[in-house]
Amino acid sequence: WQGDITRLKVDAIVNAANAQALGCWAPLHNCIDNCIRSAAGIQLRKECADKMQGRLLATGDAFITQGYNLPARHVIHTVGPVYRGGTRGEAELLKSAYLESLKLASEKGLKSVAFPAISLGIYGYPREEGARIALNTAIDYLKAHDGIARVHFVLFGRDMYGLFARELRLLL
Repeated sequence: WQGDITRLKVDAIVNAANAQALGCWAPLHNCIDNCIRSAAGIQLRKECADKMQGRLLATGDAFITQGYNLPARHVIHTVGPVYRGGTRGEAELLKSAYLESLKLASEKGLKSVAFPAISLGIYGYPREEGARIALNTAIDYLKAHDGIARVHFVLFGRDMYGLFARELRLLL
């Protein structure tokens, strides 16, 4: 789906968060994290702060909060890798971000989950490889687990949407 993930009515949307899980403090920075936090309201920031208590969320890990003012009931926060040439386990960490989010959704009994393109923006992950990892991880997980009925990829912009559509056609 091409558009704004904050408008999708699903059980959970996934937030590509930073390690502090407190959002980006640059008010004019339009990253997905800021968009989700702005739409959800201040309660989301408070719940994240309460859950994290100053700790850092490891790259590839995830945790869940309420959705507050979003149409989605929950937000799953995960940290994708910053790409540094591909020699520091970035592929495994990106897969883990998707996989841990899916596992958490299953554990909570959620039926529908929407993902952005984790790490494919300002974190610099190569887009084609990142899209393949995202799609393969979701497909493999859904084949092996029954709980989740729908996984959406909500992509900002025509280029990213086209990339995911092409990669999905190659996989199917």
